[in-house]
Amino acid sequence: MPGRPKGPHINPTREEMIEREPLLVFSFYLSGRVNVLLGIADEIVEHLNQGMSDEVIDGDRVGRASTLMWLWTLGAYEVVRTLCQASSCFSPSAQVKFQRLKKRLSVARIPAAKMEVPGKKIPVASNRSSDGWDFRNKDLFVGDPESPSDISVRLLIKEFSNVFATLSKDDVFSQHEDAYTP
Repeated sequence: MPGRPKGPHINPTREEMIEREPLLVFSFYLSGRVNVLLGIADEIVEHLNQGMSDEVIDGDRVGRASTLMWLWTLGAYEVVRTLCQASSCFSPSAQVKFQRLKKRLSVARIPAAKMEVPGKKIPVASNRSSDGWDFRNKDLFVGDPESPSDISVRLLIKEFSNVFATLSKDDVFSQHEDAYTP
C-alpha cells in the first residue's frame, strides 16, 4: 500500500520520516491513525479476495469484511473531517483532495452511522442488509441500499489510500494545533 514504509528502516532521520509520511508534520497521532486505517483496509480486501469466488462464498469472511468496513468508514470519515477542519494547515490541492474524499466517505457513513439518507432527515430502512454484495468483482457496496449512489468498497478504499499516498511534505504547512491559533 502506498505511503507506508517499505523495507527495514533502522533509525530513520526526521526528514526521512516526513518524506515517507508527510502527515507526521500535522500530527503524529493522526498519521498513526491513517496507518491503522490502511492496515484495516488491507484486511478488508483480503477477506473479500478470499471470501468470494465463482464456486464458493465464505459468508464468515465476507461478513467480517462488512463489519470491518463499517468501522473503517467511521474512522476514515473522522480522520478526513479533522483534516478538513484544519484546512489552513494544508496546501490548496490537499484541501481539495480532502474535501472530495470527505464527501465520498459521508455518502457511505451517513446511512451506516446515522441510518439516514445522506443530506436528508429521512431514515434508511432498518430491516436491510448492511451492504450489497458484488460476487463477480469480489466487492461490497456501502451507502443507502435504496440509492443508485452506493459506493464500491474497493474503490472507496483505493481513493482513501491514493489521497494519502499522493500527499507530499509540501502539502503540509503546519501542525494541528496551529489551526486553532488566531
